[in-house]
Amino acid sequence: MRPLRPQYGEPAAFVARVDDVQRPEGYRLVGAFVDGAEDAVAVAGFRIVHLMGWGERTLYVDDLSTHPDARRRGHARALLSWLADEAKRQGCDSLHLDSAVGPERLDAHRLYFAAGMRIASYHFVTPVAR
Repeated sequence: MRPLRPQYGEPAAFVARVDDVQRPEGYRLVGAFVDGAEDAVAVAGFRIVHLMGWGERTLYVDDLSTHPDARRRGHARALLSWLADEAKRQGCDSLHLDSAVGPERLDAHRLYFAAGMRIASYHFVTPVAR
């Protein structure tokens, strides 16, 4: 997950974030592994949400990341397929994810389109001063 979420630095900081904040909100992790490797080569973080605009139950993918050395080998595609199956098992109406835009995201966007996903909305954001 480090290439996607470098702001958490060391693995312990990421684990603390997941355990203290994300997991209580229903966040789960699933990984893709290759034979003989201890670490996942790709990982997805997701949760079930209830948003009126998206249907009764939605599987929302917060994170989908493949280690740079393992890209273009079908790991993320396999995770997307597993996530779609999990959405069915959980009785969800849809599967959603947001993806940043920019030239560095083109491969990810091609993957999403190839997996049958479509662009359904714009996602707007504004910082809130604390």
